[in-house]
Formats: sequence, C-alpha cells, structure tokens
Amino acid sequence: MSIRRALLFLSLSALLMSSRASGQAAPPASPATPAPAAAPPPDPAPSPTWSAGPIDFSGLIDGYYSFNFNHPASGFNQLYNFNVRSNEFSLNMAKLSLSHTADPVGFQVDFGFGRAFDIISSNEKAPQIFRYIEQAYVSLKPPKGKGFQVDFGKFVTSDGAEVIESNGNWNYSRSLLFAWAIPYYHFGVRATFPVGKRFTGGVMLVNGWNNVEDNNSGKTLMFTGTYTAKKFAWTNNFHTGPEKPGTNKGFRNLYDTTLLLTPTAKWNAYLNFDYGSDKNIGPGSQVWYGAAAAVHYQATPKISFTPRVEWFNDRDGFATGTGVQQQIKEGTFTGEYKFPEGLLARLEYRHDWSNQPFFQRGGSVSPLDVSTYMGPVGTAKSQDTLTLGIVAFFGPKR
Repeated sequence: MSIRRALLFLSLSALLMSSRASGQAAPPASPATPAPAAAPPPDPAPSPTWSAGPIDFSGLIDGYYSFNFNHPASGFNQLYNFNVRSNEFSLNMAKLSLSHTADPVGFQVDFGFGRAFDIISSNEKAPQIFRYIEQAYVSLKPPKGKGFQVDFGKFVTSDGAEVIESNGNWNYSRSLLFAWAIPYYHFGVRATFPVGKRFTGGVMLVNGWNNVEDNNSGKTLMFTGTYTAKKFAWTNNFHTGPEKPGTNKGFRNLYDTTLLLTPTAKWNAYLNFDYGSDKNIGPGSQVWYGAAAAVHYQATPKISFTPRVEWFNDRDGFATGTGVQQQIKEGTFTGEYKFPEGLLARLEYRHDWSNQPFFQRGGSVSPLDVSTYMGPVGTAKSQDTLTLGIVAFFGPKR
C-alpha cells in the first residue's frame, strides 16, 4: 500500500473515531492552522495533496519515543507539554483538518485525539467534545475589504514562536515559553487587516485563555502586529483581561514578541520574549517572563539541524502551576531527516535545569504526582531526555 493510500485510510479512521466520540457522553478537560504570524516554519517535506471540490483536507499522525535519563517513577518528562511520556512509545497527535479559504466566506475545522489534545484542553470546562476540536471557526473576507478578514469561533493563539503541530516547528519538543508563558487557544472574534505592503495588524475580543466557555463575564482584548521585510519578520502581541473564575477583578496581561530572521535559504533564526502578570484581587501580582532563541540550518534538502536555548523565570510558581518559585533553563539540539511523501523523523537531545531540586529522579510517587506530572516531586536539579519523533502528514492543494 502506498504512503498516500495509507495516510488516507488513517485519516478516514480518525474522522470515524472522532465522529463516534462526539456521539458519546464524553467527560470534560498555547496553534495549528493558521500558524502564528510570529515564526512561519521552514518549508516542510513535500506532502501529498488532497481536496474535494472547494474543501481542502490536511492532517498528520505524530508519535515518539522519549528516553528520560532520570528514570522518573511517574513516567513523565517534567515541564514538557506534548512529548510528556518517558521511556515508552506514545502517540502525540492524530489530526484531520477541513478548510475553505474565505472567498468571501470560508471556514477551518481541525479535530483529532492524542496526548497533545488532552494537554491543550486540560483546563477546559466546556463539554468534552471540545477536547477533540483544536479549531473551528468561520471567516468573512469582503471582496472590497482590501485584505480585511474577520473570524469567529475557536482558533489557536497568535502568541509564541512555535505552533501546536510538530511538523510546523524546527524542534520536536516545545519550548518552556510555548508550554507555560502563553495560551494555546481562544474563543471569540478576531479581525486582521493589512496596513501598507509590510504591516499586518489585528485585534481580538475573546473569552480568555484556553476556554470555550468563559469563567467570568469579562472579556480579554488582544492586539497583534507583524512587520515583514525581506530578511526578517517582527511580531508583537499584547492582551489583557480578567481570567479569575467568578470575578472580573485582577487582570492578566501578556506581552509576546518574536523576531524571525531569514538571512539565507540555509540559515534562519528566531528570538522570542514573553512577559506576563496576573494581578491579585488584593495587592501584588503573579509574574513570569523569559526568552528563547533558536537557529535552523538546512544542511541539505533532506537534513537540517536546530539548536535552541532559553531561560524562564516562574517567579511565583504560577505559570507552571507547580507553586515552585524557580528559574529554569533548557538547551535542545534537534536533527531532522525528511523522507518523501510527507514523512519526517527528528532525533532530539534536551537538557533542562533549575535553581531548585525540582525534577524527579527514580524513586516512587503518589497518584497525585502522576496525574499532575509537572508537580514538584523533587530530588534533582536537572533532567536529560533523548527523543525520536516520527511525523507523517499530508496537506491541501497548493
């Protein structure tokens, strides 16, 4: 069976399973198409194309094996967000997307299952069907609107230098900033509009962070802007709004900026900075901030290498939800090989270290520690992992 036919079979199976799951009484739980404007990925391996009339189809299957040198008894890579299972094979994501470019009306629907979908929706209070839906929105792009477009529904965030789908990034694991500093998605309305030839602005009015159904009556307002030149693109995002359950007091603010450098076809890089604060109802605020940088070298059409470094200060233990006040650093080196027909493999070594003995090393943990794998189980200040990721994907016509 050809890879194209196999992918079609697996995609239809995912569609059937998602349809069955949506009909069950399901339990409840920062993308992604379109990708954040901050850091468009390098050209991925060519993938099979699929469309039926005006509807384009795309999807992927993403699995991995991650070896944790600490041998944590919990079976989790701590402070990771997608490839979290350690010392075992695991499914990160199986996903299918349907879309139609606004002309003037369009839509985007992304759904699937896997560990990534569980993590993305872990704080969602809406019915569990939303766990399987990464995005679902309709678009309007007036013919005489000079590029103006408005979307309504659930969509991935514009924050960050990375996206939810592995093949849209340079590294296999996500950065600490992607995991803990920013949201994954929003529900509401957003508008984008070009200003001249190089700048694109945007504004969003949404329920908040990672929730389809709001936890209060307030709304979050977000502003975005991207300046694109020949050798770089600079994106700035700011949003503010109440995020505490049952009250509109105490705003959460976030500033996110990414500079994408594209000097040559072989060399690309990005710099990402985030600063967030969540104001208490009383005096004071919870604060987190950090910076990340990565360099992508396309050695051959099939082989590339990407080192990444970052520093993250979870000043109050709020951003990670651990309650541990710590400064965390990580260094990652990723090698990628692109196969034909939309298949790639990545081998990645990653070293995380903290100024606190946060990481688990061997031993045993309670059921609570297993369910909250990022929790402060302690005993080690560092964690090393070696991960092999395999991603098969196909895309719409071009």
